[in-house]
Amino acid sequence: MKYPKEYLNEIKTRLKVSTVVSKVVSLKKRGKEYVGLSPFKNEKTPSFTVNDEKEFYHCFATSEHGNIFDFVMKTQNLRFGEAVKYLANLAGMQPYIFSKQDEIREEKWKIYSAIFNQYVDYYHDELLKNENCSIARDYLKNRSIDKDQVKKFKIGYIEKNPNLFEKLKNSFNTDDLLETGLFYLDEKKKIYVERFRGRLIFPINNISGQPIALGGRIIEKSDFLAKYINSPETSFFKKGSNLYNLDFARKLSNKLENIFLVEGYMDVVGLSKNEIENAVANLGTSLTDKQIFTLNQFFDEIIICFDGDESGYKAALRAAENSIKDLKPEKQISFLFLPDNEDPDSFVNKNGKNYFIDYSTQNKISIHQFIFTHYKKHTENNPSSMAIFDKKLRDIANTIKDNYIKKYVLEYFLEKISDLTPHTNQNKKNFYFKKTKSLATTKKHYNDSKSLTGVELKEFSLIYLMINNLDLIQENIHLVEDIKLFTDVNKQIFKKILLKLKSGKKLSINKLDIDDQLIDKIIKFAPIKYILKNKPNNEHEVIEILDDISRDLNNYDLEFRIQELESKFSKDLSEATFNELKELKKKQNIN
Repeated sequence: MKYPKEYLNEIKTRLKVSTVVSKVVSLKKRGKEYVGLSPFKNEKTPSFTVNDEKEFYHCFATSEHGNIFDFVMKTQNLRFGEAVKYLANLAGMQPYIFSKQDEIREEKWKIYSAIFNQYVDYYHDELLKNENCSIARDYLKNRSIDKDQVKKFKIGYIEKNPNLFEKLKNSFNTDDLLETGLFYLDEKKKIYVERFRGRLIFPINNISGQPIALGGRIIEKSDFLAKYINSPETSFFKKGSNLYNLDFARKLSNKLENIFLVEGYMDVVGLSKNEIENAVANLGTSLTDKQIFTLNQFFDEIIICFDGDESGYKAALRAAENSIKDLKPEKQISFLFLPDNEDPDSFVNKNGKNYFIDYSTQNKISIHQFIFTHYKKHTENNPSSMAIFDKKLRDIANTIKDNYIKKYVLEYFLEKISDLTPHTNQNKKNFYFKKTKSLATTKKHYNDSKSLTGVELKEFSLIYLMINNLDLIQENIHLVEDIKLFTDVNKQIFKKILLKLKSGKKLSINKLDIDDQLIDKIIKFAPIKYILKNKPNNEHEVIEILDDISRDLNNYDLEFRIQELESKFSKDLSEATFNELKELKKKQNIN
């Protein structure tokens, strides 16, 4: 039995060829294409190319050529059905299960798609050519939307008393027409009514570019009609699984790393008119896991830019709390807040593309900064309010699925809270107390910490953990003796502590013979102290954290070595360098 074309197309559109190929071949960007050593032949000079825009790979050495299904079948020796299952899983899709119902669904899709195509084409032509639609054309003109954008997005207009239902009845049965959600039965008048009458319509396409739903906007003021409405959910349209303009925007992922997520169809169209094509809109619902996952398939950063009013802010907060759980180390979610009473459409029309891009670069904030700032503004300076604030941020951090991101977001929250409560005494056995800081001292602390690298801070955490748990580390010396440090001063301190521990003598921090200023600096800046302050006596927890730090430092080492080899490989393109690089990347994935 054949897989439906719709299902295969969705896999292809969700996965870039380079994403699939890079699982097997180390690729380097060269212009619009990627190059690498052929997986089909031993070679020293790259002859293998990947083109994401054209959705194929080509090997000049062997003449092998094809799409992602061909590549997986040939490199993994799989049958077509097995390749489909593998790629569907990689794309985050459910495996396809064949049944009689699937055959029926495939037939229904063909009918559904045919109705939507005819409907969209008809009302698009009406907007462009029918004299009775001049009111809609004038509205678009006043909104600075020209004919090019109308054609690109296939915008249409439906008059207040349309009669397309009667025409479509000649080709389709009534049940099929109703299942599209384009029409409904008026029970009182016993007539079939077009849902979007009197509105501009914006076709919502699936990821393959086929219309599956509509958004509709009234163009005349009304006290009893909603400004925007969307199609009801159907068998082929789920609001939380689709995004307006994703079919166009995804094609830009080879050139651009970020995508703007906005609230409305007109925002997307307005940005496009100003040559900002990398924009999508959600469909009148809260941002969903599926939408975040889909955008992450194509872009490294999602910039959420909702309207600059109270409802836009509230929508942004809901989006932040819902999407932070899906943060990944290689992906970012940022928020851009426009001036009051501005939306992306109005703002870009007033200021132009370059100003909008510059404003975005300078004013966007990371998701965890936004969440912290929001709850801080609603916190009063009393113990009860601060306790609620602390608990809320911990609860949000604990929703994050990726353990590494969870750890560092929690550290960020706790350090920021600590800055707000400088008089709080840690008062824990074997740990150093935090002293009250003046405003000048706090500012100096912030400026000093900015000059420290991530590696240095991680090393500080390791040493902090050791000097506050000398007996425990001495009993488990094997856990630390092979850890590699990178900065010279920290290496010397670490080496001195190791020698003392290996002597077998009972130790205290005073007997380590380390400069007090260095110890003070470690205590001052070690991020791990904010996590440890709540569980200092739990030896199991300390060992677990020690293991995490060890793994992180090992990954730093791997990362540095990989960067060196990548630089070397770009110059010599030798097979030996490539194989060494491949082995290191395997270790990195394991860690």
